[in-house]
Amino acid sequence: MKNISTYLSILSLILVGVLFYLYFSSPRPFREHPPRPEGAERVHFRMAYFDIDSLQNNYEYFKDVSGQIKKKESDINSQLTALQDSYQKRIRELQAKSPTMTQSEGEAAQREYAQMQQKYQQRQVAMEQELKRSQIDLMNDVRGRIENYLKEYNKQHGYAFILSYEPGFMLYYKDSTYDITNEVISGLNSEYQKGKK
Repeated sequence: MKNISTYLSILSLILVGVLFYLYFSSPRPFREHPPRPEGAERVHFRMAYFDIDSLQNNYEYFKDVSGQIKKKESDINSQLTALQDSYQKRIRELQAKSPTMTQSEGEAAQREYAQMQQKYQQRQVAMEQELKRSQIDLMNDVRGRIENYLKEYNKQHGYAFILSYEPGFMLYYKDSTYDITNEVISGLNSEYQKGKK
């Protein structure tokens, strides 16, 4: 999951660089901004942020989703191990019979072995794809819950942007005055507890 955010970070950095280059490389005619009408109020641009690591560590629904993903992964590993054990048992049976097998029986045993390998690989790929789909669905649900909560939260607070902060990601300074992490975690957990009842 952290690799995806790293790739997205790199991609966004490249795109910002391209936009920066395109913007400043082409000549632009000088344009004056229209004067502000008398008595017009200056608009304040407000931003806030929340720490994504703290949210992941303290948001109960995220913890539950992570637990579900780990359980599903463990179930898949158990199923694959059981399947592999049953195939290994059959292979040992075939190996024990191999000295007394005819040529046609030996060829049939090799075909059976190849089919077992193919079935195992197909089952493994199908289960891994199912796990990935499940992870994506659950993480999209978590993200949707956070976004919906922030929409409601922002109706009272009026921020232009609410950013998620991740250490080491293109944010070199943050003023803790605008840190709403605890409020967001508290609100999300409260909303989650109400939904569980």
